[in-house]
Amino acid sequence: MRKIYVAGHRGMVGGAILRRLKARQTAGEPLELITRRSDELDLTDQAAVRDFMQVQKPDQVILAAAKVGGIMANNTYPAQFIYENLMIQSNVIHQAYEAGVTQLLQLGSSCIYPKAVPQPMREDALLTGTLEPTNEPYAIAKIAGIKICESYNRQYGTDYRSVMPTNLYGPGDNFHPENSHVLPALIRRFHEAAQDAQDTVTIWGSGAPMREFLHVDDMAEASLFVADLDAETYAANTQPMLSHINVGSGTDISILDLARLVARVTGFKGEILTDPTKPDGTMKKLMDVNRLKQMGWQASVGLEDGVAGTYEWFLEQGLDNLRAK
Repeated sequence: MRKIYVAGHRGMVGGAILRRLKARQTAGEPLELITRRSDELDLTDQAAVRDFMQVQKPDQVILAAAKVGGIMANNTYPAQFIYENLMIQSNVIHQAYEAGVTQLLQLGSSCIYPKAVPQPMREDALLTGTLEPTNEPYAIAKIAGIKICESYNRQYGTDYRSVMPTNLYGPGDNFHPENSHVLPALIRRFHEAAQDAQDTVTIWGSGAPMREFLHVDDMAEASLFVADLDAETYAANTQPMLSHINVGSGTDISILDLARLVARVTGFKGEILTDPTKPDGTMKKLMDVNRLKQMGWQASVGLEDGVAGTYEWFLEQGLDNLRAK
């Protein structure tokens, strides 16, 4: 029986991955799934992670744990974003190696790429320019995660892989009014505006930036697809010093058009205003997903259907429950 440790199973992506692994269990695949809540295992604590790995000795680790947030959160807590993510990655990856784990998949972010980079962003654009200042600490941590995996593969012959998703959304997302990413923040804002019959909703920035979005269920499927690839196929589509793989939908939308889509889904009938005094961030971020497509995987959840499903989940949770999160 194969033992798989899913780090970050209570997060949006980790939860989606865990649901798919449990479905495999139900279908008869011999899997033992290992999880720990953050109050049971602090992944920034090296000794605690070492003890856990030595006792559990999983066959495979899926590293979906991270400190994440939107532009405001990244601007407000840069020290926490770089420290916590560096510690989580370093501890989990190193202690996995020390425990004899040869297979690991770590999840990163599209913010690893430079601010000014040809679009769509190819994997070989990594480290070719200056990062977007608003999330540079987080991006540096995620770049370090890629390089840790590459370095352990080179020195120790492990099979540690990295997938870099675009902007993710879906059930389990964070809908905090200040610390969430753009899509869940818009869903909450437009929902409240529709419920209160407000005349206007103001969105951050000019509305012009283009963003790509991927449903979390697609991300979970892509993650397991990459994790399941045999070593020869994976190696044939990567390089020792360029081992990460982009995961995205391959299409983008302006923030203003996204706001209009969310308004339709939530039933908001008022006017949408922009606030150019707030930061836009990078003007265009679209992933080149040709490498993953050539391997045999592509996204299947359309944006409008995905947003509608996410809004249904949001309503099921109840705003009172979400206010505490």
